[in-house]
Amino acid sequence: MNQYFIYFALVLIGLCFGSFAGATVWRLRARQLANEKSDGERFNQKEYERLKKLNKSILNDHSVCLNCGYKLKWYDLVPLISWATLSGKCRSCRKPIGYFEPMMEIGVAAFFILSYAFWPYPLSSSLEIARLLIWLISGVGLAILFGYDKKWSILPDTINYSVIVLGFVSAILVVIGAQDRITALVSVIGAVAVLSGLYWVIYIVSKGLWIGFGDVKLCLGLALLLADWKLAFIALFAANLIGSLAVMPGLVMKKLKGDSHVPFGPFLIAGFVIAGLFGSYILDWYQHLIF
Repeated sequence: MNQYFIYFALVLIGLCFGSFAGATVWRLRARQLANEKSDGERFNQKEYERLKKLNKSILNDHSVCLNCGYKLKWYDLVPLISWATLSGKCRSCRKPIGYFEPMMEIGVAAFFILSYAFWPYPLSSSLEIARLLIWLISGVGLAILFGYDKKWSILPDTINYSVIVLGFVSAILVVIGAQDRITALVSVIGAVAVLSGLYWVIYIVSKGLWIGFGDVKLCLGLALLLADWKLAFIALFAANLIGSLAVMPGLVMKKLKGDSHVPFGPFLIAGFVIAGLFGSYILDWYQHLIF
């Protein structure tokens, strides 16, 4: 019974944080466009006009329909349920809302459930529980990065730095809780070298053509959260495998070219989740296969 309650709570909390993540994506984009305009940079005027209604102070901030400006009431903001009962349309103008918001809500809820169900570490101490909580909180930030990069091929620094700070705290907890702290610290450093270090080298060699510096910063946060060089290798392999499988159909159908820009952040995040939750099982399988 306690397990059912925990899963039910994780679904509700995950849906709420997914709603928050989706709303944050739009607000970050609105702020970016406003900054580009004030700095005299090139910006999307049409998109700016659509999103400028989100550029308000915290006290006056309200969720609104991006089409008509209708201020959403509390019953319009119930995660997933409001979208479903309104058939994915605005209550006022009846224009489609889109699938981005419900997918963010479902995605974060699924991440919460899978994280608890397949968490590969014991939860017998406060340090171990704290690490899981940091993992879940980081997942919300990664959902924001996933959605933003998928839409606009940009990884916002504010969220990237937040994930890095959370990863740094998580890595400290891993080292403190380890029996051999030196080995644990070396493993953390190795994870950073494998993920962030490798992509930093690629960024330098290609002069930013093959990969953006935002991906280098993202990899730093992911490496610190994994805190294990072996898991970092799995994340690296999984991210590139998923990326190749995702891009291959577009290349075959000639919708993509060899020099087409494809946001890599979502693939890195997907590889990270696979490594963090299932990496230990993959390592055990591989060792049994070899030996």
